[in-house]
Amino acid sequence: MPELTIRQLIEIRDKQMKLREDISWRLGVIYIGVAIVTLFILAKIFYLQFWENEKWEAQAEVLQFRYEKTNPDRGDICAADGRILATSTAFYEIRMDLGSSSLADTTFTKNVAALSDSLAMLFKNKSKNEYLEGFQAARKNKSMYHLVKKNVNYAELKKLRKFPIFKLGQFKGGFIVIETKKRIRPFGLLASRTIGYVKNGVAVGIEGAFDNELKGNNNLTLMRKVGRNWVPVSEQNNYRSESGKDIITTIDINFQDFAHQTLKDQLVKHDADHGVVVLMEVKTGDIKAIVNLKKNKKGQYEEAYNYAIGERTEPGSTFKLPSLMVALEDGYVDLKDSVNTGNGLIRYHKFLIRDTKIGGYGKISVKQAFEYSSNVGISRIIFQAYKGRPDRFVKRLYSMNLNEPLGIEIAGERTPLIKFPNSSGWSGISLPQMSIGYEILLTPLQTLNFFNAVANDGVMVKPKLVKAIRQYGKIIEVKKTEIINPSISSKETIKKAQFMLEGVVENGTAKNIQSSSYKIAGKTGTAQIAQGSGGYLDTANRKVYQASFVGYFPADNPKYSCIVLVKTKSNRTYYGSIVAAPVFKKIADKVYASSTEMQKEIDFGKSLSYPLNGIPFSKDGNRTDLDIVFNQLRIPIKGRQSVRSAWVVTSRHERFVEYQNRLVRRNKVPKVEGMALKDALYILESLGVNVIVKGRGIIKEQSVKPGTQIKKNLRITLYLG
Repeated sequence: MPELTIRQLIEIRDKQMKLREDISWRLGVIYIGVAIVTLFILAKIFYLQFWENEKWEAQAEVLQFRYEKTNPDRGDICAADGRILATSTAFYEIRMDLGSSSLADTTFTKNVAALSDSLAMLFKNKSKNEYLEGFQAARKNKSMYHLVKKNVNYAELKKLRKFPIFKLGQFKGGFIVIETKKRIRPFGLLASRTIGYVKNGVAVGIEGAFDNELKGNNNLTLMRKVGRNWVPVSEQNNYRSESGKDIITTIDINFQDFAHQTLKDQLVKHDADHGVVVLMEVKTGDIKAIVNLKKNKKGQYEEAYNYAIGERTEPGSTFKLPSLMVALEDGYVDLKDSVNTGNGLIRYHKFLIRDTKIGGYGKISVKQAFEYSSNVGISRIIFQAYKGRPDRFVKRLYSMNLNEPLGIEIAGERTPLIKFPNSSGWSGISLPQMSIGYEILLTPLQTLNFFNAVANDGVMVKPKLVKAIRQYGKIIEVKKTEIINPSISSKETIKKAQFMLEGVVENGTAKNIQSSSYKIAGKTGTAQIAQGSGGYLDTANRKVYQASFVGYFPADNPKYSCIVLVKTKSNRTYYGSIVAAPVFKKIADKVYASSTEMQKEIDFGKSLSYPLNGIPFSKDGNRTDLDIVFNQLRIPIKGRQSVRSAWVVTSRHERFVEYQNRLVRRNKVPKVEGMALKDALYILESLGVNVIVKGRGIIKEQSVKPGTQIKKNLRITLYLG
């Protein structure tokens, strides 16, 4: 390598110094630029933190939190005495945030097995290992919305809050609770179709008619976004508004229960398709019981449709009442006038109408024609009176509001069909057919309401299902009785109609339901029901019959009216007197026995030491309760002083009732045979025994022998009869 001269060395040194200066300048510029950017960022952070802090916090809240409208507490639907027919109960969906950084790994690992074991023991739907594997997989995937259990009740929720991990709460324990409300009916099927529902835009029954009152006003709930889902944060951040109002119905749950079971038993007995019962207060129009039962595909009876207000059928012989009232009002006949029914057959334009009695009734009075339900007699009366002017007959029916819907609160009422002369479907046989309840369509409630007006001395009131509206325990609105027509006919015609209805039970087709305690007035009905274009035969080539009885009681001072309707495809028994009237009688007996204001006071006389010619039967029961009853009835008691037990066995003698001890020992099954169910339940449940009840009446048999040692979770079945 050649040696460099001093000049060359100086040039090299100058170049190196220049290069260093250039590099130093560039680095200085970079440092200054970085410093400026850093200062700008710090200034921006300071500005955002102190000047625009509220703005960006609000924006973050919008992204992570929001308020959602949720339904407030829905009001209850109650029976007339306040017992709940429909209410909303809270259920809970339990989820777990396993992706939360607040849930420490050590906490999860240490307690997840214990949590899984607790859940398996509480719900018994999965094993401990199934719960454990689910939690571990969700933790691995950092699932923020892992489903634990749906439809958890409040009692279960209280226990869950004490479980491992869950007891740490929403943030540290990942415990997420989502509340949902479910509508339940404590009395099951009782009046379920009338109570109704609101679901998927379909509104039925009282629930639908009073939805605005029941649902109240919406409230706001603060929700937090967890993954793709929104979860409620805390009740403290919710804005609560007005809860729903309670609807107090006119339903008497005791009458409803009895009517339901009585109709069901009759439907089963006759293998009927469906049936209806409506019980109504005469003066107020309050519906005390309404039953609609239909046989389903499994052969069981359930409330599937409100036939009482939604099914129009030909009423049959029950319509003979308004028919005759028209003729009585117009003065064409009187009750003592005679009508010739001949041999029980009559033709109108080659159409044959016949009586059920073979050979006919011959010559009878108008009153008897009604009592015997003579098709020939009634049709002849109406045809002879109105054959030249059928419009007058129909107009008179219209004047009694028989062509108008009742306007009941709930949706679904069908409008009556009563044809006018020269309208579509009118023919030469329409007048005689209408007179006996054919070529006319009425709902059961519309038929009942007409009979109720007769019972109410001609005043037609509007039936109602709602008695009052309540809010926060206070009645805010009372539903008053509405009058549809202050007088459907003259007082004279009403009195004659009442007299005819009493005669049906005393002398006519409903003699089988006479009562020695009170008078019943009413009318039987048997109709063969048309099946559309198929005539009077169904798809299986069977005739369809409708058996009915409609009336009121006590006849001398009417308090309640009732209709029973049973539709059957049986060709064996289908008459109203046999199928429907006995149901009416059983319901009337129950109502009469339960309503002391209808019962006449018995004057026993001072000379009697006991009220009746024989000592009444008494169930075994509580000594104090029996003392009160026997003292009120002035029935002598023997053995009272020697009895030491709180519960007694009673035995009836000719002139007194005798008490004997019925001992109840702790940890021993007592003898409850012969007791009323209420007393037996009190004793057995006080001893910790689980009771199953079958049948009705007094206890005839118990499945566990008296004296048996009581063990934990012991079950005993009581058979009533």
